[in-house]
Amino acid sequence: MGLIKGVAVRPLESIQSGMAQFYTPQSSNETMLVQIAPETIDELFVHHFQTDQLLVVRGEFILVVLQNRKYEYIHLSESKPQVVEIPPGIPHGAINLNLEPCVLVNAVLRHGPTHEKDYRPLKRPFPYDLAAAKAKIEKSISAV
Repeated sequence: MGLIKGVAVRPLESIQSGMAQFYTPQSSNETMLVQIAPETIDELFVHHFQTDQLLVVRGEFILVVLQNRKYEYIHLSESKPQVVEIPPGIPHGAINLNLEPCVLVNAVLRHGPTHEKDYRPLKRPFPYDLAAAKAKIEKSISAV
């Protein structure tokens, strides 16, 4: 499912074998384990030559994506295995309103060398709408 141009969220495919569930690995040039601290409202940042492929393995968080002067709030959780792909040039950040950290895997696709401004925080053009972020969490929980 595409949310905004370029950003895609898709369920993670899996197969059951006995007591184990095997999930499809993501192709990548580099794989990072990322921890988002509890009660975090992160700034935006952008990558110039990489695509992020995010999968939550423990906890949950809200991915914030900025495009066309509008924030999109995407709830990602360990209880619903899915991958979100963020191509280069799209500002994004994280909100973890929980008391527990969130752990995710980022299967990075490199399209060129790291840019000097990658991973540097960007000034938010306007504040996040935390009520909208919380509403996404509530909507996801009630859909399960």
